[in-house]
Amino acid sequence: MSPDHSARRSRVIMVEPALTQLTKLTASETHRLDRAIVAISVNQELGTEVPGTLLRDYADEVDGVRVIYFVTALRTITIVAYIEA
Repeated sequence: MSPDHSARRSRVIMVEPALTQLTKLTASETHRLDRAIVAISVNQELGTEVPGTLLRDYADEVDGVRVIYFVTALRTITIVAYIEA
C-alpha cells in the first residue's frame, strides 16, 4: 500500500522589502505570519489577483496578516514581496 501524500508545497522566498518587514515583527506576529505562509505554499491560489500584475494579495482576517506574493511559472517557488502582521 502506498503512503498518502499531502499537498505539494512550493518553496517560499522573501525579497528584500519583505525581509526588512520580517525583522520588525514580534515573535507572536511571526508565528501568525508563518501560518499564512504555509497556507500559501500549499495553495498558491489563495488571495485575490492584483489587476494588471502577476501579484496576489492574501489577507487573513483571523490572524491579522497580509501577504503580497507571486508564483513562478512552474508553481514550485512562491516569492513574497510584502508582509503585514
